[in-house]
Amino acid sequence: MRIKKGDTVVVIAGKDRGKRGTVTRVLPREERVVVEGVNIITKHVKPRQHGQSGERVQFPGAIHVSNVQLVCPHTDAPTRIGYKVTDGGQKVRISKRSGKEI
Repeated sequence: MRIKKGDTVVVIAGKDRGKRGTVTRVLPREERVVVEGVNIITKHVKPRQHGQSGERVQFPGAIHVSNVQLVCPHTDAPTRIGYKVTDGGQKVRISKRSGKEI
């Protein structure tokens, strides 16, 4: 996957289109990412002990990686991701928009 934990992304499709957030978790097998503040899910939790009240817990749900696009740190605009091999033989991600290393 080209998106990594800690990347800033923008949602390009779905109900949260246009929102920006930081990737908090990457699920490579499901090809999904969890983005902070995007796709908020409300879960109703039953009381576990006598006298305790039930509650509603909100947390961000996973969205498909094809619905997010990386934000270039140099231009602050959405960009595609490419790869380049450096002189030391290391593979690095580059921004297709600016051509600079991410």
